[in-house]
Amino acid sequence: MFIITSPFLKPTDANMLPDNSDETLYQIALTFVKDIGPKRAKALLAHYGNASDIFKASVKQMARIDGFSEDRARAFKEQDVLTQAEQEFKFVQKHGVQVLWVNNDNYPQRLKHCSDAPIVLYYRGTASPNAAKTVAVIGTRKNTDYGQKLTEQLIDDLSGREDLIIVSGLAHGIDAIAHKRSLKAGLPTIGALGHGLDRIYPSTNKEVAKDMLLNGGLITEFPTGTKPERQNFPMRNRIVAGISDVTVVVESDIKGGALITARVAASYNRDVAAFPGRTTDSKSSGCNELIRTNTAAMITKADDLIEMMGWATVKKKPVQKQLFLDLSPDEQKILELLQRHESIHADELLHTTGIANAMLPALLLGLEMQGLIRALPGKQYRYDA
Repeated sequence: MFIITSPFLKPTDANMLPDNSDETLYQIALTFVKDIGPKRAKALLAHYGNASDIFKASVKQMARIDGFSEDRARAFKEQDVLTQAEQEFKFVQKHGVQVLWVNNDNYPQRLKHCSDAPIVLYYRGTASPNAAKTVAVIGTRKNTDYGQKLTEQLIDDLSGREDLIIVSGLAHGIDAIAHKRSLKAGLPTIGALGHGLDRIYPSTNKEVAKDMLLNGGLITEFPTGTKPERQNFPMRNRIVAGISDVTVVVESDIKGGALITARVAASYNRDVAAFPGRTTDSKSSGCNELIRTNTAAMITKADDLIEMMGWATVKKKPVQKQLFLDLSPDEQKILELLQRHESIHADELLHTTGIANAMLPALLLGLEMQGLIRALPGKQYRYDA
């Protein structure tokens, strides 16, 4: 049953939907089509350009696309698809929920470059998921005092850094501690959910979730009515990993869900860090394993993380404009883009500049050799002249 009145979200007069409401409706509808996951949806978008044109296509026309039979194409003509989308559309309108579409600028750009990124995310909050520095802080639901102290000290020591956001999964334990301490320290914090925005699970986190809407936000790929079922949380974990520059595992046992998130982050070529613990402590066994297998870098304090990520403040030397006169047009494109951002992922440079994939590594290396840019962990680059 569709829940239009939420016990958690209150109606708002703010209309966060874009002007092209019809297109937004079809974007939402695309997520309700049976057997159409992110990869197939992106294949269709590459062919048709936008969501509404996909639904306007004939069954025979769509069936000509690789991987699409007539049966699969007919799923786009099911009335239930648009009915569900209309209900979800009413909910996001009423409650001021932002619909983040994969091809729009407000979509988390780090996540966008992950092959399994959802085509639609639902977001409510005040912080941008595209902050310059995004740190996921995760761990066991049954933390020890050691884990709590580590989490709180890490957050306290990261507070005050410009344009930095803490991300976690709004679960019991380390997640909840990270969110609460971030709010106390004045750091915005975003929670990724394994259910729809019409509820909060666990219910004990409702108050902190409300506070997060004022300094941070809540994000999910799941529509309203989606319950917090077991299979949703690994999917939630990839959102945590995908929107973050680095994933920090504070405390986790060897089979903890935090290890899933850490390994997903590593598969996305993102940085992973972990706090070590005693070999006899089961709650640190997962962190110790991540460090032992070189999946995670060992850190003991926030300064280690800041150094690892290249976030230490460096006074830049003035550069004379004539130094750039010998650069190629492609090198100029890269440099001008990096000058406008604190750091940029290589995939985003590739997408934004339009430079050929085979050419980009050589161009980046050349600029680095000239001392104009700096390579950071996780395929990030920054202007460094």
